[in-house]
Amino acid sequence: MLLKNMTSNAFYDSGARFDPPKCDEDTRVEVISEIMDWIGDREGPKRLLCMTGAAGAGKSALQQTIAERCADSGILGCAIFFSSQDHTRNDLSRIVPTIAFQLGKHDRRLRDYISEAVQDDPPIFTRTIRTQMNTLVVGPFKQLQANTGFDAGSFPHAVLIDGLDECAGEERQAELLSTIKHCLLDNDLPFRIFIASRPEWAIRSALNSETRGYLHPLAYHIQLSDKYDATDDICRYLWRRLQDIGSQSYDSRARSQSWPTVEDIEKLVLAASGQFVFAATVVKYVSERRSSPVDRLQTVVDWTPEEGQLTRPFEALDVLYTGILSTAKEFYEAVDTHRGRDFLLLLRAYHISTTNRVGNWWGAHEFDEILDLERNAREVLFADLHSLIVFRQYPDISETFTLMHFYHRSFYEFLDSETRSKNLFIAEIQVKEYVSETVVQVFNRRSLEPTVDGESLINWYKRGLLSLGEPIILDTRKLANCLPSLPVQNELNEPELADALKPCYNKWRKLIKINLVETGMKEFLMYLPTEEGEERAQEEGEEPQEVSDSFTRNTLR
Repeated sequence: MLLKNMTSNAFYDSGARFDPPKCDEDTRVEVISEIMDWIGDREGPKRLLCMTGAAGAGKSALQQTIAERCADSGILGCAIFFSSQDHTRNDLSRIVPTIAFQLGKHDRRLRDYISEAVQDDPPIFTRTIRTQMNTLVVGPFKQLQANTGFDAGSFPHAVLIDGLDECAGEERQAELLSTIKHCLLDNDLPFRIFIASRPEWAIRSALNSETRGYLHPLAYHIQLSDKYDATDDICRYLWRRLQDIGSQSYDSRARSQSWPTVEDIEKLVLAASGQFVFAATVVKYVSERRSSPVDRLQTVVDWTPEEGQLTRPFEALDVLYTGILSTAKEFYEAVDTHRGRDFLLLLRAYHISTTNRVGNWWGAHEFDEILDLERNAREVLFADLHSLIVFRQYPDISETFTLMHFYHRSFYEFLDSETRSKNLFIAEIQVKEYVSETVVQVFNRRSLEPTVDGESLINWYKRGLLSLGEPIILDTRKLANCLPSLPVQNELNEPELADALKPCYNKWRKLIKINLVETGMKEFLMYLPTEEGEERAQEEGEEPQEVSDSFTRNTLR
């Protein structure tokens, strides 16, 4: 029965995983050494190692390499490789029987104890995974330990789990982590457990020191993308793999010692941004046997996402990005408290703000205010994108100054390209219209608050102007519909109330105008809506005056 409920596809040497990714010789030397040293230190206080890293950082290649080395050394207890693309290894229903089967292979007595546990409780495979772990692993292993002469130090003790994030369902991922803690760690079994995963919610929250995650004091945590710079390893990998491809090519240019060029390799290494998945994608594309590797490499180096472009050298990467982004969008927009916000529009707004394409160079906290996001809204927005994006603090600029950083340069380019992102694409002009509308709406709302502070309102308006820029103010027709709060005549059909509010609005307008002049920001006066009856001066040599906005006149009448 154990065989029927396990999945051999998850084994490190399964035929279903033929030619799995693994580290090239003389790459990832430092991190492999660190992991193997930790596994070999049986007496080390922390028996759980969690390695998190960006999508495509090379976690599975590292885990495969570690599994093979442990197997060669006789210390591999079991290895599980999750995959979202294989229904037999993307959920927890088969995980515990698979672990029990692999551990049982190392000792006949343990195998017998596991078989007895199944015979005593045939429906065990329908129980929770904690019950399964206690019944099929913990109980039998304790029976084995009770045997006279059993040497725990000689039992293969490395337990490897790769791709926790590829197990379907965040709650199920959390359930597995909880089971490992309560069953394997709390019972002090002699295993060294190594888990690799993208930094998604389940493992991120369990390891979080600020929120006192329950695994934080128990786990040794390697943040792969932040701790180890893979640039040199990627360079060596590209040289070796491309030269190997060239040596077997019918194209004499590829067999030349001058191919690939140093310039080509440097461009590819820069584009990889320290993520092995980019380099592996390039190698796979160039290795196509029915074409010249020289021509295909040149396609990669020169490729631009032009409309109608037939070649797609980064298609594998785009599938990866599309999957992560689509899942994050689905999760975010399923929450009714997000006020109907457009996930892709907000993501794109932060994206283009990182290169000053929305006015000034904003820190993340300032941009939160411009987008009128409540406290912690940004953290929720990016909760499922930690494998692609991180917000980093820059204390040299300010204690609170934070900027969005992309692990993958190619993901940044993916968001900019309609050819690559397809139905996930948001045009830049659409983002700028959204930002401009939000700024005006917030300004109007704040201007009507009875307790509003004049100076803060002025600062908000100046910030809004800086975030918009002239082209957006002049080109955004939707702006005319963004002033529902000030012109109560439109909303309530109360012209007398609108007239009563007019002096208040003009008062704020005057304060803003004075402040702009005094702070040397006269160039923004032209964006300031006009007062009733005021005309724009046309005489040459006068200081810049305000453009008359018909929609403002209409709303004040």
